[in-house]
Amino acid sequence: MSAAATEYDVVRRAELSRGGSSQAILHMVGRELDRRSISGGFLLDVGCGTGALGQVVGDKFDRYAGADVVRHEGFPTDAQFHLVDVDQGGVPLPDESVDVVASVETVEHVENPRQLMRELVRLAKPGGWIVVTTPNQLSLLSKMTLLLRNEFNAFRAGSYPAHITALLEVDLRRMATELKLTDIEIAFTHNGRIVGTAWHYPQAISRLFPRAMSDNILLMARKPTSNEVVGQASD
Repeated sequence: MSAAATEYDVVRRAELSRGGSSQAILHMVGRELDRRSISGGFLLDVGCGTGALGQVVGDKFDRYAGADVVRHEGFPTDAQFHLVDVDQGGVPLPDESVDVVASVETVEHVENPRQLMRELVRLAKPGGWIVVTTPNQLSLLSKMTLLLRNEFNAFRAGSYPAHITALLEVDLRRMATELKLTDIEIAFTHNGRIVGTAWHYPQAISRLFPRAMSDNILLMARKPTSNEVVGQASD
């Protein structure tokens, strides 16, 4: 395939995504940042779309910047933006220069999720945080769709070619472990659509069974400091 055709496919995937994420996903990110009292410093939004994450949590940080394969309409004109295809290259920022590197509903769009994860870790400062969200393949909705249609709900024909890489919770944990991240945790939106309907489970119920009744999942992990790396090596 020619470079031009490859570039077209990548841009088309980005355009089909429309550059947005649901409020439930964005508030999940905010909730997990608040739970760890993370604020200040530099937030980089990789796969930023319209910059909705910055609108929801940007006021917690001193600096916000976005990176994406296209600059979507609606991305703030006063925010720094980096045009980059993370399947082909890295964000033009120095190693270990970012306090929180977030990639919201992006990993399912890329051809190589491990390459994306390596780039997020490269950018994060020692002690900095990596945040990744993606559709939850372990939800009842996704499992029933797989059983009845032989495909995950978020990866049906209507989502292709925007969504191409389905990841399970175990995949997220494995990638974080491979990269020697620490404080690895999983969270859920507590917002999930009821199978066969347009309705959503009551949040009180979703909180009791988050893995089964949430449409999206979040991985949060920390890049170890140099002292922690030395400690890991001596164990």
